Amino acid sequence: MSFSNTVIAWYEQHHRDLPWRHTTDPYIIWLSEIILQQTRVEQGRPYFERFLARFPAVQDFAEASEDDILHLWQGLGYYSRGRNMHKAAKLVMTDFEGLFPTAYKDLIKLPGIGEYTAAAISSFSSNEAQAVLDGNVFRVLARYFNIDSAINSSAGKKIFSELAQELLPAPQAALYNQAIMEFGALQCKPQRPDCAVCPLLVSCEARRLQLVGELPVKIKAKKSKKRYFNYFLIEEGDYTLMSKRGAGDVWENLYEFPLIETAAPQDTLSLGANEEVQNYFGAHLQLVPLQENIKHILSHQDIFANFYKVLNVSEIKVKKSHWDYVLSKDLNKLAKHKLIFSFLERFSN
Repeated sequence: MSFSNTVIAWYEQHHRDLPWRHTTDPYIIWLSEIILQQTRVEQGRPYFERFLARFPAVQDFAEASEDDILHLWQGLGYYSRGRNMHKAAKLVMTDFEGLFPTAYKDLIKLPGIGEYTAAAISSFSSNEAQAVLDGNVFRVLARYFNIDSAINSSAGKKIFSELAQELLPAPQAALYNQAIMEFGALQCKPQRPDCAVCPLLVSCEARRLQLVGELPVKIKAKKSKKRYFNYFLIEEGDYTLMSKRGAGDVWENLYEFPLIETAAPQDTLSLGANEEVQNYFGAHLQLVPLQENIKHILSHQDIFANFYKVLNVSEIKVKKSHWDYVLSKDLNKLAKHKLIFSFLERFSN
């Protein structure tokens, strides 16, 4: 049996029953693919179901406000994906007369849709013969064929792309693409794959050469930048002071508490003596530590956050232009990044 047929046969026996596999609607498939990027199925499925219930058609998505989308997206991370989905939905309405495209050449033009996503949507919705190439597929191919070219290098991507397309059985493009991704997710797993029961065991080069744990090869990313965020919880009566992040940095347009970033870690005493902090909150700032040294890892930076409650609210000297008071009972309506809503969940309990 060929490689492709073996993978398909395995899939037909072992695949998970997932809601987006019961449709050829490109809009629904797009929702699932974008939500599941860099997200485990178990975590992403509830988001997919909420988004589909809230926005059953692309027109509903396009007509929503960005705040609505980001609020629903809250907790998934990589918020640019949500913003790009909004842009893509609007373009579908203007450039495709409200009909979500199924052709790779059209899909690749939409914001937030790269080569993998365009291949997935086009093959799953219309069986277009476009091979998918995600992390699961890279891993299966690298191990089975013993390819040591880095999957995140230009040369490596070319090798894997050509091989993936060569292996694709065109009449069964959708089925095979689903199968090889599922095979990588469940059988040829990143850590401790169960090679003993693998249907490709006999012909797998990595298994024969005992290189399963070494493949695929990936060039290590540059060292992450460290940033130190100091958040100030300021409550006045029924109101809480909030800040909306601007463009050009992480968590664009999301809400958080007033923030002072420092170049190095600060304890409560040194933070109170910080010149910028005193410019806003006065020299007699009274701070109570609420949570300290919370580490949050992003793709290219590590953020270390401290949360403080400000006691002498009446002495605040000046507010930044993007700081504003919000009714405390309405905080759950704001789109917030993970650091903030995780803090609120713990603090309110």
